[in-house]
Amino acid sequence: MKKIIAVTACPTGVAHTYMAAESLVKAAKERQIELKVETRGAVGVENELTEIEIAEAHAVIVAADTDVLESRFQGKPVVKVRVAQAIKDPKGLIEQALNMQASEPGDYQKQVDKSKAERSSSRTGAYKHLMTGVSAMLPLVVAGGLLIALSFIFGIEAFKEEGTLAAALMNIGGGAAFALMVPVLSGFIAFSIAEKPGLAPGLVGGMLASQIGAGFIGGIAAGFLAGYLAKWLKHSIKLPKNLEGLKPILLIPLIATAITGLLMVFVIGEPVKFIMDSLTEWLKSLGSTNAILLGLLLGAMMAFDMGGPVNKAAYTFAVGLLASNVFGPMAAVMAAGMTPPLGIWLATMLAPKKFTQDEKDGGKSAAVLGISFITEGAIPFAAGDPFRVIPSLVVGSAVTGALSMLFGATLRAPHGGIFVLPIPNAVSHLGLYALAILIGTVVTALMLSFMKKPLKQELAGGV
Repeated sequence: MKKIIAVTACPTGVAHTYMAAESLVKAAKERQIELKVETRGAVGVENELTEIEIAEAHAVIVAADTDVLESRFQGKPVVKVRVAQAIKDPKGLIEQALNMQASEPGDYQKQVDKSKAERSSSRTGAYKHLMTGVSAMLPLVVAGGLLIALSFIFGIEAFKEEGTLAAALMNIGGGAAFALMVPVLSGFIAFSIAEKPGLAPGLVGGMLASQIGAGFIGGIAAGFLAGYLAKWLKHSIKLPKNLEGLKPILLIPLIATAITGLLMVFVIGEPVKFIMDSLTEWLKSLGSTNAILLGLLLGAMMAFDMGGPVNKAAYTFAVGLLASNVFGPMAAVMAAGMTPPLGIWLATMLAPKKFTQDEKDGGKSAAVLGISFITEGAIPFAAGDPFRVIPSLVVGSAVTGALSMLFGATLRAPHGGIFVLPIPNAVSHLGLYALAILIGTVVTALMLSFMKKPLKQELAGGV
């Protein structure tokens, strides 16, 4: 019997990673195929694949939007897709993997070369590299934001008194965790591009971006610069075999770090700082009309692909602004991200005759994910009926984002859903913020209840 192995990973490591693994396992059981799935989520690597399991596997399914150490699978047939594809079409991926030609012992080098070429080609994708950096940065942002919020329990300015618990919490959250945000973002973007040789120049470039004041935009620029520079050096520097060990330890870190640092200090840093300062000032001076439009756009983006590239672009934009003390977009993004699963749950309550029993049960699970700010809880419903569900979700989230910005709500923690709301000063205008989420949820539910066809008509082929 053919054995299949798989790896799933998403940028946040919270929902897509495990939903994709569950979908693949379920599809494999239906086909009676032996399958093991390694998950690389927020808690780390679970169910890790061993060298023996990789060697025995007929083919590999890589459903990931971040780096998953694909070099392990050199010489194996690999099916590579984004993590959402494993949720939408697990049977198709397994079928594709089964139909791939297994590597022959005599053809091993050819398979290795092919794997390297495919991996090299895939890594030209800026989205994947950016999401690897964001994924590494997120725990720092979450921990830092919540620690800063906790310091406000003792008073908004209590941290100014040295030697107090409030000062210590502020120092840990703001002085340490937030200070590492941009360097880690930059370092892991470079790591995704060039693997280990890119890490040092990426971290240094990100630290310089932070010191100069270029913010997360400068960190992203430094990460890509350091990564592609390190990758070019890795392939360009030729040394005798007995000196090859100097490349990753001495030559690449030295040259790439020096060039990246000099470019950040003398060429890139100041222009990017000007852009970042201008963006920050514009966001802080937004009038109500422009604030509503920005919230509308960010909210719609959060619901458009529920964890995909558009969703992550809005989320990354909001998270990056936290380092510049701009907290309004983060509030709009989290509220709009909570709305889709909550709206679906409410729709199953308001129009039960338009949903199957499985969908109604799924609605309850979606509600739990929604209050936890896991937008991906809406994916199964959107995949089953995209032309009715997605417009409903986009409209509801757009309304929520617009209202959040109109109410002047701010959020210091980039994740956690309702579980961060009780923390004093984590959210401003808490009552109005909750109202924005409620209104968007109702709008989503009412629109979906109206657009959704009754079950009998659906079964008869009504569209």
